[in-house]
Amino acid sequence: MAKIQANRIPVRSQDPAERVKNFEEVSYGYNTEEAVLEAARCIQCKNPRCVAGCPVSIQIPQFIKAIVEGNMESAATIIAADSSLPAVCGRVCPQEVQCEGACIMGIKHEPISIGKLERYVADWAKENQFSTSEKVPSNGKKVAVVGSGPAGLACATDLARAGCDVTVFEALHKPGGVLVYGIPEFRLPKEDVVEYEIGQLQKMGVTIETNVVVGRTVTVDQLFEEGFHAVFIGSGAGLPKFLNIPGENLNGVVSANEFLTRSNLMAAYDPESETPIYVGRKVVVVGGGNVAMDAARTALRLGAEVVVAYRRTEKEMPARIEEVHHAKEEGVVFQLLTNPTAVLGNERGWVTGLQCVQMELGEPDESGRRRPVEIPDSTFDISCDVVIIALGTDSNPLIGRTTPGLEMNRYNGIVADENGVTSREGVFAGGDVVTGAATVILAMGAGRKAAKSILEFLKIGIL
Repeated sequence: MAKIQANRIPVRSQDPAERVKNFEEVSYGYNTEEAVLEAARCIQCKNPRCVAGCPVSIQIPQFIKAIVEGNMESAATIIAADSSLPAVCGRVCPQEVQCEGACIMGIKHEPISIGKLERYVADWAKENQFSTSEKVPSNGKKVAVVGSGPAGLACATDLARAGCDVTVFEALHKPGGVLVYGIPEFRLPKEDVVEYEIGQLQKMGVTIETNVVVGRTVTVDQLFEEGFHAVFIGSGAGLPKFLNIPGENLNGVVSANEFLTRSNLMAAYDPESETPIYVGRKVVVVGGGNVAMDAARTALRLGAEVVVAYRRTEKEMPARIEEVHHAKEEGVVFQLLTNPTAVLGNERGWVTGLQCVQMELGEPDESGRRRPVEIPDSTFDISCDVVIIALGTDSNPLIGRTTPGLEMNRYNGIVADENGVTSREGVFAGGDVVTGAATVILAMGAGRKAAKSILEFLKIGIL
């Protein structure tokens, strides 16, 4: 029996000194030789915990085995059975706490680079024009999907495979949801990855209508009147949270949502773009999640010095380990155990700094992380001219307020069970609009569960 290689095959990436000057993708991913070598590390467990760790249940050992055998078409087909966005997920999913976190190899060695292998297969399929998308005969049922983010796209895929006539309604001018407005180009290329994978969905016959704000342009009731037999709501959570501290209304304070939307969706990072974006010379990003890392690394590329202020330690940061590592490589400074108490400004109403207090960790809270406790008499200031708030998001209440019989929670989220069933007959929901801000793959998993519920509601056999 061949000796198992303990360590992963390294992934090539742009040099940090160069990548801070551009918005090109940081990671180069695997080439074929590297992918086969990494795939060969998989021991093909009889009871693969990695599959259980994947929110969409991709048959991971099978597609990895196909890579080892050099059968990339088979690998792509296996992944496509459970995921409509493999090139996206291979790049942005938190594999370290999902499939790779459950990998048995990780007990004694390094876990298999499942995410990088998924990305390799998806990129191979695109480069070799191999597509698993095809339109199936109609079953006569029409379903409306509200939101073209990960939950909506995953739901639409499974419905289309079952023969439903699916129309996706998107409020913005481009489909993709958080994939296009929230995640930077250097992590997730829009044209080569997002637009391509959405195009594969359209090949299946799914219609996408942009600039449609459900609840304003058209209501859920009107969708039923227009002949839709069911509605899935996957509108996400795009309403930013703020600190609610003095000075937060000063010029130079902005939510990470707005900052990233201007840069990502509206291409403000491109010098030729007409979209305005104010970065300043020194930026403080408040928060420790992936959105905070995205905002910090974007501001850095736009020419600012960047500090991330986070009230716990690095161990408690919810951001992916890889994103924190890349941010450090690029020169982002981390000011940990730091909690803002006021935004400072001048007489003209512009930000001049951020007043903070030093924190220490106490007992764990309900999230399991140790609660930050303020240290008395520890106030200090951080000089800056822009403050970006990245503290998470809530759902927009518009759909709930315009849909009679749809139960909402106190965070404006839609109340739905684990299968996406809501209080309103024929209306289903999933993703961030139900759970609050989470990950791309968790939203996709929720979209797939809701699709199954919709097919059962419509009395259609699942293909």
